[in-house]
Amino acid sequence: MAATTKDARLNLRLRPADDELIRRAAAQTGQSVSEFLTSTAVERAHEVLADQRTFVLDADTWDEFIALLDEPVRPDPRLVELFSRPSRIVRD
Repeated sequence: MAATTKDARLNLRLRPADDELIRRAAAQTGQSVSEFLTSTAVERAHEVLADQRTFVLDADTWDEFIALLDEPVRPDPRLVELFSRPSRIVRD
């Protein structure tokens, strides 16, 4: 596996309490502060971007996606049972 060069930098200003918390969490995971912040930020960035309304698929993946959407719905027996119960709405 080829090594990648890390050339980009980020500078942060933190409250002392936040700095200490991050350092403790990094130590707990056995990572350096830089590794901890990078992995955590990258993971969160993936979560944020995955929640976007627009996404791009290649033609084959798009066809597979449409085929899945066109399949008939398969009822989940657990949901059928759940929605057949009377609601428990509490009114004032």
